[in-house]
Amino acid sequence: MDFPISGSCDHAFSAVREAFAANFAEQGEVGGAVCVIVAGNVVVDLVGGWSDPQGMRLWRPDTLVNFYSVGKAFIALLALQLVDAGLIGLDDPITSVWPEFGVKGKESTTLRHALCHRAGVPAIREPLTNDALWHWERMAAALAATEAWWEPGTRHAYHTNTYGHLIGEVIRRVSCDMPGTRMHAVAGQLGADVWFGVPEWEQPRFADVIWAAPTVSPDVHSGELTGDALMAPLGYFNPPGYSSMGVVNSTEWRSAQIPSTNGHGTATGVARVYAALLEPGRLLSAGLLEEATRSQSEGFCPVLGEEVTFGLGFKPTTVRRPFGPNPRSFGHFGTGGAVGFADPDAEVAFGYVMNHVIPRWQSRRNRALIDAVYRSL
Repeated sequence: MDFPISGSCDHAFSAVREAFAANFAEQGEVGGAVCVIVAGNVVVDLVGGWSDPQGMRLWRPDTLVNFYSVGKAFIALLALQLVDAGLIGLDDPITSVWPEFGVKGKESTTLRHALCHRAGVPAIREPLTNDALWHWERMAAALAATEAWWEPGTRHAYHTNTYGHLIGEVIRRVSCDMPGTRMHAVAGQLGADVWFGVPEWEQPRFADVIWAAPTVSPDVHSGELTGDALMAPLGYFNPPGYSSMGVVNSTEWRSAQIPSTNGHGTATGVARVYAALLEPGRLLSAGLLEEATRSQSEGFCPVLGEEVTFGLGFKPTTVRRPFGPNPRSFGHFGTGGAVGFADPDAEVAFGYVMNHVIPRWQSRRNRALIDAVYRSL
């Protein structure tokens, strides 16, 4: 089967185009896009394949797709902008803007704890249905009422899905704007096609996510599990569709704001956000960006099942999951391999999105593209 590829690629970066084509020919890619910006110049902007599993709709430059946890860095960015503006401090308690959160062991939780996955609420305890997903205030209230799974600040665990509601509600309380409104404002300034909550009139541009994931979640409320063994599956499956299972291609999911998980956009949009972060002071002050992209918490994560390093929303590059060879690189992967990152030393901003979800964050596909970028510099 032929996989159409279109777009622009500087001759010096032909290795990226070759790696992109090989992903379709050899690695099962169905549809996707990659964008590379170096020193403010777009050197790669390619799209390829199909936006549906039947191979009927071409992937176009404006095709939108769910990029999963790539959005965690963007919701963190919105909160960090409020810190830069002096409206909240990293070490301020969340209760200073969200009083209802300060119950059941969460009274001391700070914004810093929340941003680096140390807040103690990676899962909601109250059983919820998918109807709750479509109602922001319902999700925020359930999160606020949850008993902390540990004393905030004493350990970390990846807040797989609650991260977006946790950080997003702080943003809403401080700014009186929903996260999607603020994301739209930032994206508009950059010409970046990225969204939290996509209006219905934009949804004909969507690519369908192809994912052989279970449509029925496990029974996480059976009473048979306790502690971390209960916390991890609740984080993924309470509500049942919190990780997008069974709802990912629905109008409700695409329209909702679930910023940890259902950010949508193009590879070019993702790369433009990271390119702007490399411009001193444009999106964040230099000092705060440096703080946000350094290690804030290290150790074993019971949700991800491995040693993990977290910054403040951004993940610093690590040997286990490198963005590139340079130690100041930062970004975030998403389920299935989508990724956005910036490398201040090489002046590289990178975005990659796709619709065929395969396990874990790092894959042969995104690794091949990133390696090809650095061979081309």
